[in-house]
Order: sequence, then structure tokens, then C-alpha cells
Amino acid sequence: MIETKIDILAIGAHPDDVELGCGATIAKEISLGKKVGILDLTRGELGTRGSAAIRDKEAENAANVLKVEFRENLNFADAFFVNDKQHQLEVIKMIRKYKPSIVLCNAVEDRHIDHQKGSQLVSDACFLAGLRRIETSLDGIVQDAWRPKHVYHYIQWNTIEPDFVVDISDFIQTKIDAVKAYSSQFYDPKSTEPNSPISNKNFLDSVTYRAKDLGRLIGKEYAEGFTVERFVAIEKLDDLI
Repeated sequence: MIETKIDILAIGAHPDDVELGCGATIAKEISLGKKVGILDLTRGELGTRGSAAIRDKEAENAANVLKVEFRENLNFADAFFVNDKQHQLEVIKMIRKYKPSIVLCNAVEDRHIDHQKGSQLVSDACFLAGLRRIETSLDGIVQDAWRPKHVYHYIQWNTIEPDFVVDISDFIQTKIDAVKAYSSQFYDPKSTEPNSPISNKNFLDSVTYRAKDLGRLIGKEYAEGFTVERFVAIEKLDDLI
């Protein structure tokens, strides 16, 4: 096993959560030289449309669009994973493997129950990963404790007031391209699959108009919003734009 230090680990309960919630922010950070990886908790096998195998391929395609360092899947049970010791330990192993400074994860509350479950699971695992008396090993190698400096939660279906927003004006198209990589899930007038809350044109359009509305609040074209778990420190006042 080779442990690789990365800057940002973006985690989602399902393939496409990361793209919808923070895809443009990831693309922007990568353009600035940051190392970013994606971790999916489930394969989204209970989704109304597509299949786990189809979504695996779509997730790979989306990762290529975003140009992330890697994408892994913990293969937890879609809709039925829980925030318990067993699941926490698996997430802890990934945090210790990649040692991210920042973790991006699901919304703190949302329409889909997996989103808020995933949010709390990852938040708890980020804290526990820093406790040295919790012993984990991966591929037979004992891991060192590691706690990310920051855990930020992206915004999904529910309208949540962000604690901060990121200007993504130059990366909105990359986000849209990554989202559209999941062709089985989103609007396709030729599809014969059942309708779902995310398969209509309004939802696909919302990816752009919600980003545009957040951008409006900061005088930019597009933005993505995040909530924080604790105070964010800055060096000087003009760090805020």
C-alpha cells in the first residue's frame, strides 16, 4: 500500500453527489495545483434509473472530466449504511491513507436520507481519525493517526444558507460536463427509464441557476456554497473577497 498525501478529499454518499455539490470548486482547486481525490460511500445501486455498473462507469468518466488524482468507492449499502463503528473505521482508513488537509462532504440536512447520514458519518470519522488509540491498518500496514484541518459541507437539494461561497465562474462548464457524465441519471428526453426527482429538465437547469444565484450574492457569475463546523480563521481582512 502506498499512502499519498493529498490536499482535498471530496466525499459523497452516492456517485454524482460530489459533482453536483462541489464539482466546480474541485476543478478550480486542481487548476491551482492542489491534489484532489474523490471517495464515494455507495455505488448508488438503489437509484431509480441506471444500475450500479452503469454508475461505476459514469463515475469514472466524471472523475476524468474533473481530473482528480483518484476515485474510490467503499461499497457501503445504498440507503442502508449507518453511522456506526464499522462504517466509521472504513472511512477513517481512507482519511489516514490520503491525509487530506480539507474534507468536503454531504450537506448537513437534505431530501435524501443518505446525504445527512453520510455528512455525520464523515464528520465523525474525520475527528476519530485523529485519535491515535484507534488502531487501523490497510493492506497489512498499521496507519498513523491523521485529522483533517477543515471539514466543509457542500449544499445539495435543500436550500441551505452557506457560511462561505467559492467563486466558480471560470469552472461552471466543467461542473456541468461532470454532471452530464451521469447520463443515466439526469434529463434525457429520449430516455425510457422511470422519472425521478433528478431526471427532469428543471433539476438539470437548477445546477446552473442555483450557482448563478449564489454568484449574484458576491458579485460574480457563479458560485458554490459550503457550511462549516467550526470557525474559519483568516490571516488578514482582505483574505475575504
